[in-house]
Amino acid sequence: MNNPPDPGLDAIMAERRQLINLGYRLLGSLADAEDVVQETYARWYAMTPAQQSAIDTPGAWLTTVASRICLDQLRSARSRRERYVGEWIPEPLPDPDGDPADRVTLDESVNMAFLVVLESMTPAERVAFILHDVFCHPFAEVATIVGRSPAACRQLATSARRRIRAAQAAPTTPAARSADVIRDFKAAWEAKDIKALIGLLDPEVTAIADGGGVVSAVIDPIVGHDLVAHYMIAITEAVPAMTVVERTVNGQPGLVATRDGVVETVMAFDITDDGRIRHIWGVRNPEKLRAWAGE
Repeated sequence: MNNPPDPGLDAIMAERRQLINLGYRLLGSLADAEDVVQETYARWYAMTPAQQSAIDTPGAWLTTVASRICLDQLRSARSRRERYVGEWIPEPLPDPDGDPADRVTLDESVNMAFLVVLESMTPAERVAFILHDVFCHPFAEVATIVGRSPAACRQLATSARRRIRAAQAAPTTPAARSADVIRDFKAAWEAKDIKALIGLLDPEVTAIADGGGVVSAVIDPIVGHDLVAHYMIAITEAVPAMTVVERTVNGQPGLVATRDGVVETVMAFDITDDGRIRHIWGVRNPEKLRAWAGE
């Protein structure tokens, strides 16, 4: 006789998407988020049925465990990032497809500018801010995860908000207008029109590439519209077979560069409210481009 289905299984697995969303925002990596979710479920199923049934709210238990695993990873990531070759940029995400349980909801809390600011936060700040401001968990619950008092967690979230305001990371340009700017940028880039490129770039624009030491990429950020414009032209001359297409990157207009049908670079942008490009992030590390394999 077959065993009857676990009546709580659907409820437990229904939390998967929420956990993936949480893990990605906390770690900036879909692959790491998936590993965290797998470990979280492994810990759930390592418990006896009696232990599981003693948990009043399984979803809250899963969130707590996943958040603590992420917090541990964030703390250990600092030393790993120090050894990373060049700049570390969060993993870019394409438009969601496939299993809805594995999709990351693409809202303003995953645009690249926002994720980059999150990287500047302490692990405790990041966890407190994401859990409270993005996922609406009360500070009393956040405190049990971070291991600090509710008042201390409130201060952590306040500090995180200051970082975001200082970096002007909140989206200020409507997607339609951003798409127009990116389209003009692509046209000027392909035409090798230096003057047009400079006109589309903020005078203090910063371009950052992430090759992870696996593929070629500039190690240091490039700053200033003149230098960035000439650098973009140098890329087209060095890789004449490159094809650039418009794609949504982390819910915002972006560009994807392919060669021989393989995605080699995913570019995300931050655009000022007057329609100039303020930041360009180019992810080239192939380990961060697995989600783009079908593009």
